[in-house]
Amino acid sequence: MIRTTLATISALLALALPAAAADDFIAAPALRASVSVTSDVVRVGDLIDNAGSAATIPVYRSPDLGTTGTLTVGQVLSVLRAKQVIGVMTGDIKEVHVTRLARTLAGKEIESAVASALERRFGLGDAANITITFDRAVTEMRLDAAYSGALQPVATRYDARSGRFDIAFEIANDSNPIPTKLRFAGTAIETVEVAVLTRDIDRADVLKSSDIALERRPKAEVTGEPASRERSVGMQLRRAMRAGMPLRAADIVKPDFVVRDQSVTIIFQAPGLYLTTRGKAIESGAEGDTVSVLNLHSKRTLTGVVTGRGQVTIQGASQSAPMAPAVDQTSSLRRDETPAPVDTAALLRNLVQAPASPAQIAEAQPPQARVSQAQAK
Repeated sequence: MIRTTLATISALLALALPAAAADDFIAAPALRASVSVTSDVVRVGDLIDNAGSAATIPVYRSPDLGTTGTLTVGQVLSVLRAKQVIGVMTGDIKEVHVTRLARTLAGKEIESAVASALERRFGLGDAANITITFDRAVTEMRLDAAYSGALQPVATRYDARSGRFDIAFEIANDSNPIPTKLRFAGTAIETVEVAVLTRDIDRADVLKSSDIALERRPKAEVTGEPASRERSVGMQLRRAMRAGMPLRAADIVKPDFVVRDQSVTIIFQAPGLYLTTRGKAIESGAEGDTVSVLNLHSKRTLTGVVTGRGQVTIQGASQSAPMAPAVDQTSSLRRDETPAPVDTAALLRNLVQAPASPAQIAEAQPPQARVSQAQAK
């Protein structure tokens, strides 16, 4: 008897368990503290979990694109009751925040799209060198989040003389076969990056880093090759220029290390010999230029290379250079004779110092010349 009773109770429990388990899966609707929507209306299913068949019922107008609205729990429950939605669990929620998702197009993104549509067309160059100015200020635009496609130009017009453009774009919609259209108008000008003077510069001034700034200027205003900042620093202008003027490669030259009528140091170098004297520049020149200078002692005009500021160097012939094997027929030397070595020091003194007497002049002459003069007598 006891065994029969226990078996009956067990059977009843087994039948009751599935019903209890089924009741556990019927969850109560619960309010959400934060809601994000993409459409222009807020529905019951957006506000609460487990809304069931009431999920598609619209209850509010959505906030503006890209903005967030706030509702108190009391306001939400009142609207839900009006839609016959009751028994919503609120927990400790005090407010409900509703955000309208949107796609934001920044002004720079739109500028880039316009420049790309004009790139290498209508005589323009790379998009990076095209400056865009809109008729109406474009800071940013907000579109429905469903418009996730790229800005595709469908109509492009441009006047090369005035720089005016008028471009229409289309943006595809993920949930709508009809794309949205955007249209922009303004001015597009090709520019180049140039070095610009920050102050008035005289012809004799050497450009410093602080004298130059980089700016973008219309390509039409810069004739010739623009000068880079790196190339301009340390250079000199061909003419005086005012602040704000763009620099061209033709405007800059190497700085003059020697100026006409300037007092200079004349250096004469030869193997084993280094002489200096004072002189005056007859012409101006930059480093590496060949210029003429006047030896103030001998009053002779010499030619040398500018090697520093106020410095001209004259290189002497190497004493180790081989002598020419052939002897001119007019020479008084016999063919089997070897010319005597030239006294280089005496020649150098003759170049950089004024001879004091006829004897010093004869001493400074090459041996071949002295032999020829003796036979001529």
